[in-house]
Amino acid sequence: MKTKVQAGGVSQSPVIDIQDLSLVFKTADGPVNALHEISLTVQRGDFVSFIGPSGCGKTTLLRVIADLEQPTGGRIQVNGMSPHEARLARAYGYVFQAAALYPWRTIERNVALPLEIAGIGRDEQRRRVDQFLELVELQDFKKKFPWQLSGGMQQRASIARALCVRPELLLMDEPFGALDEIVRDHLNEQLLKLWLKTNKTIVFVTHSIPEAVFLSKRIVVMSPRPGRVIDIIDTNFPTQRTLDIRETPEFIEIAHRVREGLRSGHD
Repeated sequence: MKTKVQAGGVSQSPVIDIQDLSLVFKTADGPVNALHEISLTVQRGDFVSFIGPSGCGKTTLLRVIADLEQPTGGRIQVNGMSPHEARLARAYGYVFQAAALYPWRTIERNVALPLEIAGIGRDEQRRRVDQFLELVELQDFKKKFPWQLSGGMQQRASIARALCVRPELLLMDEPFGALDEIVRDHLNEQLLKLWLKTNKTIVFVTHSIPEAVFLSKRIVVMSPRPGRVIDIIDTNFPTQRTLDIRETPEFIEIAHRVREGLRSGHD
């Protein structure tokens, strides 16, 4: 089954354009089909979530977009370039499952790290670090070390680090998966506000149905391996929304459709 996700304006140039993409890993035990004939587009300003069972290829697809894995079939463009060219142009920021902060560097120096690597001047580094730490509400903690912050605060710092290179695209691989439900809900609300403030294009991997439905403009439901797109769901919620929306019939209906899609994928 080949499925394509598009925003309403067909004349827009997509941030991500994937056609018939497949990926087969070669292992000592034989080939492993990770992704199979995926076609989708993500438009500028979208918030698109990938959801599916463990091992379905969600993270693998995100890594293909980021040029961390190479497809064995089909084609992909990121901002009109190959993923490799997009990576060299720093066209995206990547937020991993773990915050991956260096414990010997303060929060501000962790956030500044990609700017140091890029050779950005120190004055500009300070301006950007202050800008994005304020955006994630960590300005008062910039002199602290990671071990002095909670898990949720560390992840907010990792988001600031990804944003400081000013990418148009933000790739997020289950960034809140290891956090408790209360912290996760709070960060979901903060991420939604950040998306509205920055108008970034966000591609988000999650195992959580409520998280996917609450955050996304579109939800891409994937099958067990080999990963295929089996449903694409528009949410059409107001951009300004709170967690209370999870009690509405519309939210429950979409969550049910996601759940049914996951079940059908197993069938």
